[in-house]
Amino acid sequence: MTVRSKILSFIKSGFKKRGYDIVPVDMNSGCVNPFTMEEGLKRCAQRGIPIETVIDIGASNGSWTELCRQFFPDAHYFLVEAQPCHEPELKKFREKTPKTDYLLAAAGNRKGSIYFDVSDPFGGVASETPFKKDCMEVPVVRIDDEVAARSLQPPYLLKLDTHGFEIPILEGSISTLKDTNLLILEVYNFKISPVGLKFYEICAYLEGKGFRPVEIVDLMLRQYDSAFWQMDIFFIRSDRKEFLHSGYK
Repeated sequence: MTVRSKILSFIKSGFKKRGYDIVPVDMNSGCVNPFTMEEGLKRCAQRGIPIETVIDIGASNGSWTELCRQFFPDAHYFLVEAQPCHEPELKKFREKTPKTDYLLAAAGNRKGSIYFDVSDPFGGVASETPFKKDCMEVPVVRIDDEVAARSLQPPYLLKLDTHGFEIPILEGSISTLKDTNLLILEVYNFKISPVGLKFYEICAYLEGKGFRPVEIVDLMLRQYDSAFWQMDIFFIRSDRKEFLHSGYK
């Protein structure tokens, strides 16, 4: 056994003890992980799903919008983010990015103020009751009101990265949903908030609104026990041509 082979064998042994394996990559195969956000967006763009306005709810610093613009470059983008710590980056992003605006607020099913967990700049969740720590009171808006006030044009893409607060946001987006062609939701296998639904409950809820899943991406296991934790699901209109064919081939 060569020195290189011994080193590789040692490395593979260490990874296998942790449940992983190392396999050679065929550099000529063009193999790409199909279950990433980037690939899901690419396929939806290739399907020719019409999008005029993208509403990014839970936008953080605008990084998701930046990725989405690669595939829907002609759309107008409206970013909604509750945590004030992201405002400097959002301002810079708006200045350098055409057809882009943002609002510093949480989204929900009413207008006013709401409590927000600010312990994680890229996490956090809204709540009608205050958190015991790392709690901030922030404005809350209805997406329907913002769409009307800003004259945002349909058809829409709604993206929610909102950690269990999806239903109040969707309840505040009833009119917008009627003109939405694509929904992208981060969903969970566990009930992570009092108003949160598990992923299969979200699917049933949205089926009642006329949407069905067409993509799943960014699957994640939880650290606690490696059980399935979360993923992002892409939903499109139930009457789309993709659902007219029920076969595999």
